[in-house]
Amino acid sequence: MIRGYSNSPNPDKALIFYQEMLRKGYSPDYFTFPYVLKACSGLRDIQFGSCVHGFVVKTGFEVNMYVSTCLLHMYMCCGEVNYGLRVFEDIPQWNVVAWGSLISGFVNNNRFSDAIEAFREMQSNGVKANETIMVDLLVACGRCKDIVTGKWFHGFLQGLGFDPYFQSKVGFNVILATSLIDMYAKCGDLRTARYLFDGMPERTLVSWNSIITGYSQNGDAEEALCMFLDMLDLGIAPDKVTFLSVIRASMIQGCSQLGQSIHAYVSKTGFVKDAAIVCALVNMYAKTGDAESAKKAFEDLEKKDTIAWTVVIIGLASHGHGNEALSIFQRMQEKGNATPDGITYLGVLYACSHIGLVEEGQRYFAEMRDLHGLEPTVEHYGCMVDILSRAGRFEEAERLVKTMPVKPNVNIWGALLNGCDIHENLELTDRIRSMVAEPEELGSGIYVLLSNIYAKAGRWADVKLIRESMKSKRVDKVLGHSSVETMF
Repeated sequence: MIRGYSNSPNPDKALIFYQEMLRKGYSPDYFTFPYVLKACSGLRDIQFGSCVHGFVVKTGFEVNMYVSTCLLHMYMCCGEVNYGLRVFEDIPQWNVVAWGSLISGFVNNNRFSDAIEAFREMQSNGVKANETIMVDLLVACGRCKDIVTGKWFHGFLQGLGFDPYFQSKVGFNVILATSLIDMYAKCGDLRTARYLFDGMPERTLVSWNSIITGYSQNGDAEEALCMFLDMLDLGIAPDKVTFLSVIRASMIQGCSQLGQSIHAYVSKTGFVKDAAIVCALVNMYAKTGDAESAKKAFEDLEKKDTIAWTVVIIGLASHGHGNEALSIFQRMQEKGNATPDGITYLGVLYACSHIGLVEEGQRYFAEMRDLHGLEPTVEHYGCMVDILSRAGRFEEAERLVKTMPVKPNVNIWGALLNGCDIHENLELTDRIRSMVAEPEELGSGIYVLLSNIYAKAGRWADVKLIRESMKSKRVDKVLGHSSVETMF
């Protein structure tokens, strides 16, 4: 029964049977513990798993390879990497299964460099990698964008005889092939990723998602959407990952009509109830300037958590709809089913800044700490400096910069200079220029603001000095661009 429930959609029942077994005086053995630990892994129940670990030690089964490896897997699944490492160190013999659990655990806990280092140590211990381990290592390389090591692993696969492209079509390992495509795509080598994708004798939905996501994440929205349409033509149904990628692609394209088409398709498939999908749609509509559609997509979401509220607030605030953003925030507070976090307040302060609500901004800034115990970050201070500077309240802005507990960064100076540009405050501009002259790593935006302010005042000698400084420091001005949506 324990084994059956550990493999079922209700692994918690395996734990209930385990407890009942103990109450009735039966002692678990090396067959029982692995299935109980598997249930703990699935439930991410570290407390129950730790109790099982104690019983394993008490009964002496920690010397059993199978049991100790399951303990390692349980701790890694629960995010307790350090406990997992301790278990690994105590395993009597490090075989390929133990190393595989360790490497997989590192990858699943975003410790990608540790996974690669563990592989090197495994090699030095004379243990040969299997295909499952190689999949995890390719994932690690993709996530940390280490294409040099990724290419080395690709060559290593060939040496082991695991390269799926050198095997017969009958034995083609589609999972390993997909991992290769995903690694190259995430590292930005889309040419190799596409070559490998085109050479696959069979493809799964995950394979399609890897190439579509690769194009989308690397900014090639047109190719991502073309691949999506090719996938649909073959009758392959998209999933959540597919939709997130194509929504991102339509956002890159800046095409609201395309976004509406994708939204309609998402609605037909039922994914419109998924919070992550709806948040992506809201973000897409906001960035393409369609505030009404963004709000409608948000309203259709049944369960609105903090992330969902925050996405719509930031989306509206960042694209000229400050009043709507503050109205949404007011509703969030009234509903009381989600607590605003630091990112939520960034959107709120940004909204206040762009519609000139100084007192409201100050109230929200104080509310962060007083009501929710949130310590303002440099980004929050930047928003407040921007609010005060835009309103011409420079004394308050300077006082805030001098008294804030964090070091001013480029965004702080930029906010002050933006206010100086609006109100033609040359005195403060000169002081800021002297304060940030050498030690700061400035982006082109600060130089451009300084140049524009001096040009407006007719101080051409200062404009020349700023431009020469940019040239000597090899600071390139970021070129602007625009897009036009055409209707056919």
